[in-house]
Amino acid sequence: MVKVRDDHPIAEDGTIDIASWLESLKSVVVLKDEQMLLDACTMVQKAAAAPGKPSVWSETESLLTIGLQMADILAGLKLDQASLVVAILYRSVRESRITLEEVREKFGSEVARLVKGVLGMAVISAIQNPTRVQVLGQQQDQLEKVRKMLVSIVDDVRVALIKLAERTCAIRAVKDADKERRQRVAREVFEIYAPLAHRLGIGYIKWELEDLAFRYLKPHDYKKIARLLDERRLDREQYIQDVMARVREALAAAGIQAEVSGRVKHIYSIWRKMKRKGVEFKELYDISAMRIYVNEVQECYASLGLVHALWNHIPKEFDDYIATPKENGYQSLHTAVLGPGGKNLEVQIRTHAMHEDAELGVCAHWKYKGTDTKNNNDSYEAKLNWLRQVLEWQEELGQDMEELADQWHLDVEPDRVYVFTKDGHVVDLPIGATPVDFAYRVHTEVGTKCRGAKVGGRIVQLNSKLKTGDQIEILTASNATPSRDWLNANLGYVRTSRARAKIISWFRLQDKDSNIAAGRRMLETELKRMAITGVQLDELAGIMKLQDADEMLAKVGSGDLRLLQVVHAAQRMVEPVQEGDPGLNNLALNKLAKSRPATSKTNTDSGIIVKGVGNLMTQMANCCQPVSGDPIIGYITLGRGISIHRSDCSNALQLKDQGPERIIEVSWGRRRAATYPVRIFILAYDRSGLLRDITSFVANEKLNVTGLNTRIDPKDNMAHISLEVEISSLETLGRVLAKINQLPNVLDVYRDHTPVATLA
Repeated sequence: MVKVRDDHPIAEDGTIDIASWLESLKSVVVLKDEQMLLDACTMVQKAAAAPGKPSVWSETESLLTIGLQMADILAGLKLDQASLVVAILYRSVRESRITLEEVREKFGSEVARLVKGVLGMAVISAIQNPTRVQVLGQQQDQLEKVRKMLVSIVDDVRVALIKLAERTCAIRAVKDADKERRQRVAREVFEIYAPLAHRLGIGYIKWELEDLAFRYLKPHDYKKIARLLDERRLDREQYIQDVMARVREALAAAGIQAEVSGRVKHIYSIWRKMKRKGVEFKELYDISAMRIYVNEVQECYASLGLVHALWNHIPKEFDDYIATPKENGYQSLHTAVLGPGGKNLEVQIRTHAMHEDAELGVCAHWKYKGTDTKNNNDSYEAKLNWLRQVLEWQEELGQDMEELADQWHLDVEPDRVYVFTKDGHVVDLPIGATPVDFAYRVHTEVGTKCRGAKVGGRIVQLNSKLKTGDQIEILTASNATPSRDWLNANLGYVRTSRARAKIISWFRLQDKDSNIAAGRRMLETELKRMAITGVQLDELAGIMKLQDADEMLAKVGSGDLRLLQVVHAAQRMVEPVQEGDPGLNNLALNKLAKSRPATSKTNTDSGIIVKGVGNLMTQMANCCQPVSGDPIIGYITLGRGISIHRSDCSNALQLKDQGPERIIEVSWGRRRAATYPVRIFILAYDRSGLLRDITSFVANEKLNVTGLNTRIDPKDNMAHISLEVEISSLETLGRVLAKINQLPNVLDVYRDHTPVATLA
């Protein structure tokens, strides 16, 4: 007998000994109808033997083997028999070896419904790569599929658990696959399924998915940490055994019945902590840890006292997740002490019930759904509440795949901030959340009436970033209303799509004329700031696939249409250089380079594509300083390569009149320079610290300043500031302009295109 896994006996003829597998399974879960599982195995074996396309799995990983592996994982999660049957059948149905109708006829509607739900989770790839869904009809279709998937998970969490088991088997199976496939599967697991397991509280699955994905995505780092762990493994194991023996004696002497075990931290979590804290492997104190399991909550705190009596507690290394559980319901006491020999040691203390919840998460509670077991129901509902919130805001926000992707990634991200209400209640939010996000999380009406916020009793700006431990008080007023600035991504008032959806819903209810007026004001201001001229609004609306300018402006004013999308479309619309326009003069060009076949080459230094020529030197014109994404033209200089101008630059227009044969068609290439110089003009009332605030902001944004000129007009005390910085993209420029405009005393800020005295 050889084995695929310890509980998967395979006979010498290559067939799986299903009877032996069933016996091992019965030691883990209670089976009401063994024949149902046998029938599922038989159906898969017959389907696999029938002629058809080869399975995506290797020969050693047959459809039945994968099905049994999935069933083993679900048995470890304590799922029911119907889930195990679905696990056995799923891959065969997915590969069209078995139909849903055949499943329904043989095993009933519940099994067929679960299989269909798991098949529907394939649409999660659209969440991972929303930019692939571009066509409007296709996007709406994908959104509807995603909505159905979320509904199916909320309705029956077994759908998600079976999919997690399938992806666990998938990432195990790619160990011998080519590098591209390993990384593709690992990336999907790392970005979607490991965080999903975390939000559902299933440490049993999460840790394995994270470590395997990390192994394939960063093999060098994985092997380095694995080697470091292995080098001192025997010494570490002996040390932890001695420590556990001493703790057991102390607990027994205190009359506390407890189990004590040791564990080694998972490789990915070690690497993550090293990166987050900026420390080396040897500086981590919790590579080895000890866990204490007791029966009652009060015994957790009593055990904590005993541990602290044995060894000195390390300051700032204590977390009480019993009093304040994590957002996925996780509860435990975490402490760190200076153990024997002065070595740092992490200790976790929890009840047996808490440990089962940490390992199995929602699986420990799903079967109680609909019963009178209040505590179990509360934990189950809390773990699924985030999915209900995703559904709620998505229905309010409408058909926007990128918004859905953003919110999904935010909600499954394990790193959160934990803040407190004025009354001491804990609220978890994604990193980067603001008081506005907090207000809408507390209640829609609180967000709508928000006019200010206090953190720790001090007034803060509404776009301040919240930190774990902050106590937030939202200041409201009966006549306060949401600000359209909150929807401006450049200003950073809103991080969560839930808050954004609520704000948009409020503006949708306002008078259309007021939304049109607001949209016009917002668009005109942004176009002026970005120095984009000559935009015809009706034509722009057509590009946005909208009926007319009023509809476009109303959507901008209500927040249904992002201002940045419209600005990008406006930039493309005003591009005057089109394919087929008068080309370059070869005589002029030959002064710079030898004649070459007509191709498009990219200057790798500037990221500029020059039509019809080879690799020529290009430089950005000082007079207009174009930024990646601007409409541009090229001018052939004598001895200095091609000078790149904005198409509406007055110098460029003058040059075009004087020497049209030296104007050349150019465009931005795919390989763009990291940064481009941009001149920004700032008009402000002069005050003490004005220049310091501007330069501090630029430094915080990590922008390189290449020039600064300040002039104070004594007549009206106005500061005229010309700031030259290196910008990577128009998105970055828009954010910089918007944030500078928020500084005190600043009246106006825009991109300056005033020509300099000399032509480039």
